[in-house]
Amino acid sequence: MNLGYIGTGTMGNPMAKALIEAGHSVIVHDLRRESATNLCEMGANWADDPRQLSEASELVFTSLPGPVEAEHVLTDPDTGILSGLKPGCTWVDTTTNSPTVIHKLADICKQRGIDMLDCPVSGRIPNMTIMAGGDRSVFEKHRPVLEAMGKDVIYVGGTASGCTAKLVTQYLGYSNFIAGIEGMLIGAKAGLDMDILAQLIPISASASGVMARSMGVVLDGSFASNGTLDIVAKDLHLACQLARDVQAPSRIGDIVDDVLQRAQAQGWGQEGYPIVAKVLEQLANSEVRSKAIE
Repeated sequence: MNLGYIGTGTMGNPMAKALIEAGHSVIVHDLRRESATNLCEMGANWADDPRQLSEASELVFTSLPGPVEAEHVLTDPDTGILSGLKPGCTWVDTTTNSPTVIHKLADICKQRGIDMLDCPVSGRIPNMTIMAGGDRSVFEKHRPVLEAMGKDVIYVGGTASGCTAKLVTQYLGYSNFIAGIEGMLIGAKAGLDMDILAQLIPISASASGVMARSMGVVLDGSFASNGTLDIVAKDLHLACQLARDVQAPSRIGDIVDDVLQRAQAQGWGQEGYPIVAKVLEQLANSEVRSKAIE
């Protein structure tokens, strides 16, 4: 099967690499050709636009910043995926997308005889989780390809179920992070040693994956992360919009959304998302730092 991969950035590049390493024939495209240099050196072919890629592919993956980009790449009348992909082929969107947009794009694909799966991901290869939404038979048909990238490949349900699940997990994870930083600031203001508190968090009721991954880069003041503030803010905003759409409460998420937007307003969008902790530190007039860097 000929596979196409559009979007070879931080997330897409290692996913396309995994497909090549699994022995698949892969053609790639990105707005920045240099982002796919390593893939082409491994044997991937380059396409000048999504249409050219889709004309040569039976299964096309996209890994893009958000809903606007995904819709454009699919539907652009001159260079979009649908201008090249043949009926009976499949589009798999791994973008963290809007369920409303996914339903819209799935309907467009159906009218063209194109199958579609929404398969956003969490984590990084080799420990990546793939959350799949769409027709069960289409998912089962392409499960082996998905398993070349994901350690855990979970079928969630019908169209948009994958992106809905991803937004829920993002809502939970980043709300937890903001709450965790607020808690640590309470401790800092009360005079606790941050290094000792950091030891206690993973072995107490406050233990969580997101704090385990991010606490160290707050303590050392680097705020480093592969996930940028802009991407996390986009995901959290989509999650809060989903809550409004289904009439579910999102009081905590709305506060987190506001804090993330405050951090973006300070020009930190392309920094690692943990830098949002600085907004809370400014409000507290205190810092969450290890004594080792003082």
